[in-house]
Amino acid sequence: MAGRLKNIVVLALVMIISVSLEGKLVGAQVHHVVGGDRGWDPATNLSSWCSGRIFRVGDKIWFTYSAGLESIVEVKQQDEYLSCDISNPIRMYSDGLDSISLDGEGIRYFVSSKPDSCKNGLKLHVEVLPQGTPDNFQKTATSESKASYGYVSALASGPTTPSGSAHLIGSSILLAFGFLCYAIGA
Repeated sequence: MAGRLKNIVVLALVMIISVSLEGKLVGAQVHHVVGGDRGWDPATNLSSWCSGRIFRVGDKIWFTYSAGLESIVEVKQQDEYLSCDISNPIRMYSDGLDSISLDGEGIRYFVSSKPDSCKNGLKLHVEVLPQGTPDNFQKTATSESKASYGYVSALASGPTTPSGSAHLIGSSILLAFGFLCYAIGA
């Protein structure tokens, strides 16, 4: 009887924890398609696309482009990004459909491999935030495009909200674990 009571207490604790956490232990991965429907293209308004996006550790960004006409270079430093210097790349992407995992906090810089396209604004600066960052965090990503008096930076504001299913999945996992503990002990 004492073993059964112990199982009921464990089950109740798991259920209480599950409900109180609302699935927050589960990090929802967001997939961002750079440039939206147009993809990575010189005609894409990356400033507009960046607006309203938050990039967090665990998210993925997808670059879609015509592999024969374009490729993407990831550079390490801001000065390389600003000057479109691709002589020391971290990595080059040329498949036409590239998925990049944002696996750590920090700033990532992506530029067009074509100097003219890059200098005309086909580049992306992404600030990757930790998972727990509030949704109202303001400075998250910028795309710089050349204006007549220099560079104009577009700041992203507002969240890219993951679906509520992440909360449901997290709660379901905890509930399943609780029932498993109960069944084993019963």
